[in-house]
Amino acid sequence: MISRRHFLRLAAGISAFGASTVAYGFGIEPTHRLRVTPYDLAPPQWPKDFPLKIAAVADVHACDPWMPLDRIAEIVARTNALNADIIVLLGDYESGMRSTATPIPASEWAPVLAGLKAPLGVHAILGNHDWWEDRAVQRSGQGHTVARRELERAGIPVYENDAVRLQKDGRAFWLAGLGDQLAYLPARVLRHIDRIGVDDLNATLAKVTDDAPVIMLAHEPDVAMRMPERVALQLSGHTHGGQIRLFGWSPVVPSRYGSKFAYGHTHTKCDVVVSGGLGCSIMPFRLGMPPEIVLVTLGGNRGA
Repeated sequence: MISRRHFLRLAAGISAFGASTVAYGFGIEPTHRLRVTPYDLAPPQWPKDFPLKIAAVADVHACDPWMPLDRIAEIVARTNALNADIIVLLGDYESGMRSTATPIPASEWAPVLAGLKAPLGVHAILGNHDWWEDRAVQRSGQGHTVARRELERAGIPVYENDAVRLQKDGRAFWLAGLGDQLAYLPARVLRHIDRIGVDDLNATLAKVTDDAPVIMLAHEPDVAMRMPERVALQLSGHTHGGQIRLFGWSPVVPSRYGSKFAYGHTHTKCDVVVSGGLGCSIMPFRLGMPPEIVLVTLGGNRGA
């Protein structure tokens, strides 16, 4: 998430590009562009003869008029057309724009996401906005969010410090999902609570009970600095690529590590892919960072 102060400062700066550039950033790129970004990866922890194709959808931020239900349905159709083995949802389905958009209730966007289909299923984690927009959970400091309840009602499992063992063609792997690292930040500001995040990396990995390779879903990418070599691949969202990305550079990135986890593929102890996401946070503006669906190919399925 980009702070309002930083975004307003950036908006003032980009005005130097002229009115047409500003109009494009507000009116065209966020709502009329949609690309598929492929990554062909060979993590050392992943068997070279084990092909797996993963489609990742991040940061939908459902709202009118910038991410309406028909736009989400378009994203669902494009994702299904990729014929991935598995689809993962990386969090932030709720809108992060209160002054410039009308949020769409989870009871409406979750059934649309339920149209996603893949042989190994559709699997989700939550993002910070899915926690922050649930005022009842922020007040109580506990409980399941509306986003989680509606995703599960729609038949999509939500992982919070959990892992599931899956198989493709008789070969096993683990899909793990980390709890959000910023879940209770608003509550921490407004009242005394003992924690900000609900993430527990050690507890999550403790649920991996054999040596099959591990894919980790983590909304905020910063946890990659603590991710052990046991994990082959971490998939994250949250940053939106900064929402403004010019010549491979993002002026403002919501990460403690600056541009290291702004966008794309990097490597710490494991491979990390950070999606640029689909929606917008704070302001409905994207420039040089079109909305994207990520398609990761692991193992022997390269180039397929």
